[in-house]
Amino acid sequence: MLTDTPSATMTTNPATTAPILQLKGVKISYGQITAVKGIDLELHAGELVCLIGANGAGKTTTLNAIAGTLPIATGNILYQGQHIEGLPAHQRLRRGLALVPEGRGIFTRLTVEENLRMGAYTRRDKDGVEADLERVYTLLPRVKERLAQVAGTLSGGEQQMVAIGRALLSRPKLLLLDEPSMGLAPLVVEKIFEVVRTVMREGVTVLLVEQNANLALEFAQRGYVMESGLMTLTGTGTELLHDPRVRAAYLGELD
Repeated sequence: MLTDTPSATMTTNPATTAPILQLKGVKISYGQITAVKGIDLELHAGELVCLIGANGAGKTTTLNAIAGTLPIATGNILYQGQHIEGLPAHQRLRRGLALVPEGRGIFTRLTVEENLRMGAYTRRDKDGVEADLERVYTLLPRVKERLAQVAGTLSGGEQQMVAIGRALLSRPKLLLLDEPSMGLAPLVVEKIFEVVRTVMREGVTVLLVEQNANLALEFAQRGYVMESGLMTLTGTGTELLHDPRVRAAYLGELD
């Protein structure tokens, strides 16, 4: 297993841009259980950074805390240089921080179009919303074909596309993606990551939690490995992909 030691941490060249997100000593608890044990994490504008680890490591808990759907016990979360620890989730969304949750979290009894428009509920620029809807239809043509369909009747891949489209309607600066490939066919996963690449080229920063460590590390500029609520390794995607500890623990390879 990977261990939380100074020697386990790789060094990388510092990014030249200012951090868009910083976590400093963040602890998150569920009652008496500490799920996240004082982690540090940093993203720079324009990056895609992945967070990998075994089930129960604290990855989803971390994303939910960043999004504001879970409180932190101690530590600091800075977004665009400002403390947001006490900021409600809807205000974080207004500032450009959007979460695509694990399990998609769509409104199953609403239509696809209603789900998409829910992503813009904090916005008042009607013309901008309509333009962004058209942009989503271009990125996700399958979604456009299903606008009048009740979202709960869609396939898993279609629901994931709706969840991503809904998040894009908030005009995010930082997009949090939690397990976007889970349970999906390879062709659908390829399409979803193609959309992620496109929005990154348009200036969106991405923090990705992904069960497919190989895919995540090939895709990301940098990555963090999380184990039992601690960050145990960090480095570029390439460094982590070729690290024997990562390959043994998460890519199914033995020394």
